[in-house]
Amino acid sequence: MNYRELLKDKKRIVIKIGTSSLTHLASGRLNLLKMEVLVRELSDLCNQGKEVVLVSSGAIGVGCTALGFPHKPQTLAEKQACAAVGQAKLMMIYQKLFSEYGHQAGQILMTKNTMVDNLNRRNARNTFQALMRMGVVPIVNENDSISTYEIEFGDNDTLSAVVASLIKADLLILLSDIDGLYTDDPHRNSRAQFIGLVEHLDEHLKEMGKSSTGSKVGTGGMATKLRAAEIATSAGADMVIANGADFHNIHRIMDGKETGTLFLANPKEEFYLVDYIEKLL
Repeated sequence: MNYRELLKDKKRIVIKIGTSSLTHLASGRLNLLKMEVLVRELSDLCNQGKEVVLVSSGAIGVGCTALGFPHKPQTLAEKQACAAVGQAKLMMIYQKLFSEYGHQAGQILMTKNTMVDNLNRRNARNTFQALMRMGVVPIVNENDSISTYEIEFGDNDTLSAVVASLIKADLLILLSDIDGLYTDDPHRNSRAQFIGLVEHLDEHLKEMGKSSTGSKVGTGGMATKLRAAEIATSAGADMVIANGADFHNIHRIMDGKETGTLFLANPKEEFYLVDYIEKLL
C-alpha cells in the first residue's frame, strides 16, 4: 500500500513550525519571506477545503529582538515579558499575511492546565471547532507569558500532538531543522541512515531520540518529536517530520511525495489524552 498517497485525503491538519524555521540564524529576527511562503501554503490548503491549525513557536525570540536582549533571557520574568511582546507582534504579522490571501487567523494560547482540567479542555475543543467551522485558521502557542514549570508543556512538538489529539486531526506535520528520523543524529554522525516510514513506534525507535537539537534557538530535539509521535499516532493521526528550511515541503507532503519521515497512525482503544499528558510531561 502507498501510504503517502493517502495523505492527499487528509482533511484536518495540524502543522507545527519551530523557531529556527521562522527566523534568520544570524540576527534572530523573523524571516518574512519564509513566513509569506508558509502562509501561502496554508492558505492554499484552506482553499482546497481542508481545516488547518498552525502551532507556531517564536514568541520569546521575537520579543527578545524587539526589546533589545543580546541573548535569550535567563529569568522566568524576562522570558514571560519577551513572550508577551513577541506573541502580539507575531500574531499581527500572521493576521496581515493571512488577510492578503483572503483568510482570517485567530490566536489560541494554552497551558498544561488547559488540557488537564475537564472544563477547560472541553472549552478549548469547542473553540477550535467554532474557529474551523467559521473558516478561521487557529494559531496556537504555549501561553509563555504566564506559564511556569508546573503548568507548561515545555515544547511545541508535544503541544502540537496534544492539539492534534484534542481536535481529532487526521495528520500532524512537524517542521523543524532536520529532514526526518535517522538512526543517529545526522548533525554529528555522517553515517546516520534516514528512516522514511515508521509503521510502529517501538522502544528501539524511542531510544534513538536525542535530547539535543541542531538549533540554538529551539527547545525540542528528536526526543520530543518521538514523544509527539507517540501521542498523535495513539490518538489516530498520521504524523510527518520534515525539514522546515523549505515550507514548500508542506504541499509536497500533501501531494504524497516522499518527503520527511511518515509515522502511521496506530490508534489505541485505551488512549486517554489526560493520562498521556500526566505521564509524559
